[in-house]
Order: sequence, then C-alpha cells, then structure tokens
Amino acid sequence: MGDAVNQNSVRAAVEQPLRPMAESLAALRNVHKRYGATLALDGLDLDVSRGELLAVLGPNGAGKSTAIALMLGLQQPDSGQVQLFGQAPGSLSARQRVGVMMQEVALAPELRVRELIELTASYYPAPYAVDAVLELIRSADLADRPYRKLSGGQKRQVQFGMAICGRPQLLFLDEPTVGLDLPARERMWAIIRQLVQRGCSIVLTTHYLEEAEALADRVAVLAKGRVIAAGSVGEMQKLVARRRIICRTAVPIERIRAWPAVESVQLEQDRISIRTAQPEELVRRLLASDAGLSDLEVRRAGLSEAFAELTQETVP
Repeated sequence: MGDAVNQNSVRAAVEQPLRPMAESLAALRNVHKRYGATLALDGLDLDVSRGELLAVLGPNGAGKSTAIALMLGLQQPDSGQVQLFGQAPGSLSARQRVGVMMQEVALAPELRVRELIELTASYYPAPYAVDAVLELIRSADLADRPYRKLSGGQKRQVQFGMAICGRPQLLFLDEPTVGLDLPARERMWAIIRQLVQRGCSIVLTTHYLEEAEALADRVAVLAKGRVIAAGSVGEMQKLVARRRIICRTAVPIERIRAWPAVESVQLEQDRISIRTAQPEELVRRLLASDAGLSDLEVRRAGLSEAFAELTQETVP
C-alpha cells in the first residue's frame, strides 16, 4: 500500500473497540479455523448490527465463505466464539429468524416454483404469503413452472424469494445477483433496500463492488482470515489517495499514458478518465498542455479502487 494508504487510518479502522456481543445479531469473536494446513480464519472479529447491510468483501481465499458458514452453524470454529441472536448458531429459535441465499444451490428439479416457496415458508413461524413473495420478486408467471425449466436468472430470483419468504430478521446473501440481467439486478437491489428499511439486517458477499457501494451501510474487507479494514463506503474511500480526473482534452491518450503520475487512462464516451495518486500534479500538467481543456472533474476513488489498494499487500 505504501504512501497511497494512510497507515494510521487503516489501523484506526481495524482497531475500533468491539461492540458488546449483545448489540449484535450475529458475531464472531477471535475465531480461528483451519482446513488441514490451510489457515482460513486467523482470529477473526466480525459482527452484524440490527438494521444494517454489511458487505463482506475480500479476494478469493480471504475467509468470507468460512465466516458465513460459522455464523449459520454449518461449521464449527477451532477456537473463538460464535453467536447468532445471542445463541448457538445451530439452535432452532435462532435459525427461524434467518434467511439464506447461497451461491451454490441444489433444489429438487421437479418441484414447481410455488411449491419450493411454500415448503420453505412452512419452516418459519410467521412467513409472508406465498403470492406476495411471488409478486415481489416478479415471478408470479413462473409459479407453476418446474424448477428445472427455469433459466439461470429465474432460478436466482426464486432462490431470493425462498430466502426472504420467512420474514427473516437477518438475511445472508451470497453473490445474489450473479446471472441476473441489469433490470433484474436493479429490482433485487430495490427489494433489498426495502427489507433494510423494514429493519432486516443483511450480510452481503459480492464480487460486484458497485453493488456493495450502492447498498452497504458498512463494509468489512477480509484478507488472510482477518478484517483489514471496516467502516462505511465513504470511510473506505478515504483510506486511499487514488483519484480519477475526467475531462475533455486535445492531448492524445498515448501521450497522457506516458506521463509519470498516470496509473491508467481510458476513453469514456467523449471524455478521458485518468487514474492517479497525484491529481494536483496531473491537473497542472493538463492545463499547461491544453489551453482548451474543458469539463474537468476530480473524483474520489470508488470502492473498487479502495478494495484493490487495501488488499494488494495481503494477497500473495
């Protein structure tokens, strides 16, 4: 990360005092987990508060899936403490308050969509009406279709309906919009926002960083089984010095690309976008090189830049 990341800011973000477990719907405290010689979690501390959407991000092998599996009681830690609604994750009363949508799902192919949602809803004490769920996920026309005859995107929508049908207080979404087209993704985002407004807490894992940027109240970045930074999207962005300069200029892209402070440059419609850690120097150079420079903007790095910079030293 070098000088581009304020090391004291990162340290402060990671070393915030942990909230008492009673304030958390789900929590991991100093959790270690190994798979043979592989250390998956290395003293991980992570919690989910009421009414928040927590995006858990990290490179492959960071420990995201293991952390979620422990919170759900699907695995046991080697050491440390795991609680779900103040109880052991495997307890029935805790599990009846949780909804889950995993990335890898195997469902009975011969069952119809309505039957799958009805079956899932039957496990909960106060579920939503099945027709209301079908209408919410825009799948009423699929109600009588066998699951095996659905497209990949339709299957994801049905899986989402199964996850929310029990009126969960805590919802785990693992890569929920994979396979969805843009309109379907935006509809799911809208439903997720409605659920949070109604008080549902959500744990989201996603490789679409724009999804986390659009939805998350808080972000936790994992690497090598530990939280390396946590905070709001804005706080994550402030940890990095990267900026984007966007402008219209007559200076050729190849010439700009050769300038020392330029990390990347690309054409976006009729403007160019330059990624740099030294925006002031580059703006001065652009103005000196092109008296007709126009539509100049300097933007803070997005979550994708922050994520890349925060994890670059932790990934072998």
